[in-house]
Amino acid sequence: MWKTYDGTALKGDITFEVEQMLKSEAASGHKIKVCVGTDSQVKGARTEYATVIVFLRERQGGKMLVKKRTKRQKITLKERLLTEVSFSIEAAYSIVELLNQYNIPLEVHADINSDPSFKSELSFAEAKGYIMGMGFTFKGKPHAFASSCCADKIVA
Repeated sequence: MWKTYDGTALKGDITFEVEQMLKSEAASGHKIKVCVGTDSQVKGARTEYATVIVFLRERQGGKMLVKKRTKRQKITLKERLLTEVSFSIEAAYSIVELLNQYNIPLEVHADINSDPSFKSELSFAEAKGYIMGMGFTFKGKPHAFASSCCADKIVA
């Protein structure tokens, strides 16, 4: 279930809620872009995931919608990172047509580092290919703030 950052459950489906936010931002004169990202954290026998949709206002902060999930299975780091990407693509796919109607740019952020000194680098090429292959703009670390900062705060 999607919620606002403060934990309030959304009343409508995600496309309805996103459209309401787009209308509100346009009425306020804000120029925005939307960034989607997911982060996860292993906590014992379970992995917690948080996917965020960030409405970033040009030079004026932003708003965020959040969806949390928990999986109870042991998986490798690579599988977990690609699951994060999968959740982000799912969220992006659910709103991309609406964003296109409003001519709002969309980025999909992956909490994956391209630096070989980090373990997550093993999944970088697959994540980038997956996101770009689905037709989305890809951002990885250090430019992937939706996943590495916003979603990270939710699962921390």
